[in-house]
Amino acid sequence: MFRMMVRPKWVLALLLALGIAAGFALLGQWQLQRAVESSVVIERPTEEVRPFAGVAEPDVPTEQAATAQMVEVTGVVVPGDTVIVEGRLNDGVAGFWPVAHLEVTDGAAGGLPVALGWVADEATARAAAERFEADAGAEVTITGRFLPSEAPVVPPEDGDPFAMTTVAVAQLVNIWADYDDRPVYFGYVTAAEPVAGLEAIVSPPPELAVEFNWLNIFYAVEWVVFAGFAVFLWYRLVRDAVERERDEADEAGETSGRASKETGTPAR
Repeated sequence: MFRMMVRPKWVLALLLALGIAAGFALLGQWQLQRAVESSVVIERPTEEVRPFAGVAEPDVPTEQAATAQMVEVTGVVVPGDTVIVEGRLNDGVAGFWPVAHLEVTDGAAGGLPVALGWVADEATARAAAERFEADAGAEVTITGRFLPSEAPVVPPEDGDPFAMTTVAVAQLVNIWADYDDRPVYFGYVTAAEPVAGLEAIVSPPPELAVEFNWLNIFYAVEWVVFAGFAVFLWYRLVRDAVERERDEADEAGETSGRASKETGTPAR
């Protein structure tokens, strides 16, 4: 097969195939550059404190643009509705969040969970929650990061059936007293300044997201495939030519053998 490949006709065909493959490769590189150049870095001013009224609405899912936004919200704390959420990590250490029930007054009315801080000891968390409810007064203003509601987690069979490990609004509305058919926000706020007796919740800003033009990337991969196919097509043509010559040679040999038998002449 190698002798077939080095024939001038097939060498020229190889050079043509390589030229076509190089052109396809350049087109693929160009499409990839277009994908990178047109990529969009999604920057959101999450660290700019915004009024809560302009960020979220009750009884609707949390929008992506509102996720992790720093907000300032004013409302009335509902005594007796504060719960302790366990298993919350702060710099890798498990602890507890007291999560209060705030009825928003500076925006659309609705219930909003507020995580007041973190502490490693449950008793300290409960004591801090009681002090906060007692000292809250008519209205409080809290600055913190707004995050979407988490999913409820069923406690293990041998665990406390009332234990909470996530800030799940769907679960909280069943715990808050007399909260049937009332508006609620499907998210919660982690307070930037913890209440007395608690530590600040570690809640870093979200990482910047990069949006690629996937259509350009698909085209780039497509051109690379075409480049490989050009060389493969040359190889197949050469192999087919080799097989065809072998078949012709075998057929010529068989014909010569039959003629020799008929004439009695030894086949050469």
